[in-house]
Amino acid sequence: MEFCKTGSDREPEWSVTRMSEPEQQQALQPLRLEQSASTGEPGPVNDSRGDLQAVCGRLKAELSQAIVGQEQVVELLLIALLARGHALFQGVPGLAKTLLIRSLAAVSSTRFSRIQFTPDLLPSDITGTEVFRPAESGGDRRSSFVEGPVFANLILADEINRASPKTQAALLEAMAEGEVTVLGRSMQLPAPFAVFATQNPIEHEGTYPLPEAQLDRFMFQVEVSYPDRDQELVIVEQTTGQGAPTLRPQLDVETLLQLQDRVRMTPAGPEMVAFAVALARASRPGPDAPDFIQRWVSWGAGPRASQFLILGAKARALMHGRNAVSRQDLRALAVPVLVHRILLNFKAKAEGVTAASIVEQLLDSVDGPEHL
Repeated sequence: MEFCKTGSDREPEWSVTRMSEPEQQQALQPLRLEQSASTGEPGPVNDSRGDLQAVCGRLKAELSQAIVGQEQVVELLLIALLARGHALFQGVPGLAKTLLIRSLAAVSSTRFSRIQFTPDLLPSDITGTEVFRPAESGGDRRSSFVEGPVFANLILADEINRASPKTQAALLEAMAEGEVTVLGRSMQLPAPFAVFATQNPIEHEGTYPLPEAQLDRFMFQVEVSYPDRDQELVIVEQTTGQGAPTLRPQLDVETLLQLQDRVRMTPAGPEMVAFAVALARASRPGPDAPDFIQRWVSWGAGPRASQFLILGAKARALMHGRNAVSRQDLRALAVPVLVHRILLNFKAKAEGVTAASIVEQLLDSVDGPEHL
């Protein structure tokens, strides 16, 4: 599913090609969540656990037709979508980062828009702009707003660190507030809304590193690694033949919004909340911080880290068929949630210490019951 501008004399619109309505309704019927006959509201959270697990299983199966391997990356992508979070994917070129996000839009039946970030990209190229129309029949000129590509459900911000700070700030407002401001007027973005950005970690010439404030808006930083030998053989065989797999939608936008609500309704016990907060607080240098934090870290994670840990753990619990958050969920998400929120000092860089290794040490140091 791909957006393109329609060629006409009227103001540009974003069009999308997808399955016909009867075909889509037939494919989606088994996946709709049950609703109360009296109120039309979703049922109890326990009733949705199997639904969400089944939907995610079908999404993963459909995505596997286009994406070989990368199971952990796919799971983190789905968790971010279900938890209403944004994600930053980091990896060298050619690892299917763009294909993964485009494929997710196809299987989730959401409006998709790709923004290729370049140094000359302007904020209005993202948000849209006000245009004036010629006067008709002697009347006054009319102005109208032409929506930019940010008015979609899934946004692929490709090579986000190549845009200027001013353009990055325009996207930051959209990520933080779910709205954009043009000429002093605020306009709401469609729901669901998620930004999945990519950046190349090995090429820094002509780039603008993302400031900490914008990095903190991303729920996850996901490292996309090389495939193993067997997976690479399959990739080459599949992509050098005739044709490409056709991905079919596995849920609609209404169902996706319901599933996002279910994630929020999933319980997280006081002990799990305390563990998430302890992890974030232990990452900050101070008199009570572990010795390795004092030695290697300049700044630690803020409160948004523990919020995202709990939200992500709720989504992961439902995806794995459980109706409450466990310590296993929090530990599985600690690295992607914390790694881009820990600012290393010069000593850590000189000694080859990474933020990911610090998070692993944090998990061991905070895991004891005395911290809860």
